[in-house]
Amino acid sequence: MALNKNVIGAINLVALLLSVPIIATGIWLMTQAEISCINLLNWPVIALGIAILMVAIFGIVGGFRKIQLLMVIYFVAMLVLMVLLGALVAFAFSVTSRGSAHHEPNRAYLEYRFDDYSGWLRRRVHGRVRWARVWNCLSSSDACLKLNQTFHNAQDFFNAPLSPVQSGCCKPPTECGYTYVTPTYWISPINMTADKDCLAWSNNDQLCYGCDSCRAGMLASLRQEWRKAGFVLLATLFFLACVYVVGFCVFRRSKTDELFKKYKQGQHSSSYT
Repeated sequence: MALNKNVIGAINLVALLLSVPIIATGIWLMTQAEISCINLLNWPVIALGIAILMVAIFGIVGGFRKIQLLMVIYFVAMLVLMVLLGALVAFAFSVTSRGSAHHEPNRAYLEYRFDDYSGWLRRRVHGRVRWARVWNCLSSSDACLKLNQTFHNAQDFFNAPLSPVQSGCCKPPTECGYTYVTPTYWISPINMTADKDCLAWSNNDQLCYGCDSCRAGMLASLRQEWRKAGFVLLATLFFLACVYVVGFCVFRRSKTDELFKKYKQGQHSSSYT
């Protein structure tokens, strides 16, 4: 088969290199402290990245060795993987399309509400069993403990840009009217509202881990990181598609040249008979 092995091999090498940012994105998601308690997107991303890497190796071998079967496997498998990656990116943007933060007077940090997020995300942290695992993971981290080491008066705390998890899990919601003592110790108001998050706050190790605001803070962090990852994956998918199209065109051109060469050889042979 008259493949231009240098061109095909180089194109497939680029496809292999493009698997690196996909795998790296999955690993990056895994290392983000605030969403490490919910492993939803990282493993599918890593698996797709590894699959693309393996398929690209097939393409490189098929290109340099001129093995047509491997090239066919490469183009079919890579197309399937690109469709799966595109579907994953679309899904990530779809389930994170909802969600917003709310400002409170005289507060630099933001408040988060559970109902603002998509139903699919809410179901990932809903229910005793699911949330118990997240609760245990959060309580074993230092997300709340380090606030006591950082802020020593109310004004500094109120002016701090807390992370979504710190805002939702480490303090009572601002609307509850609690009085600040330390970042994780608050005096309850005389007239407590009936809001369940206000009643769920505790000055012991429980803090607001059982609050909907904590679930919302977790989803807010997850939403931020997923959308960052989504843009990286979308850009990678675009370049991967470009490499795929160029490689497919070169492959088809090579096959056309081969057929034309065989035709000319046949014509040349028939002229002597």
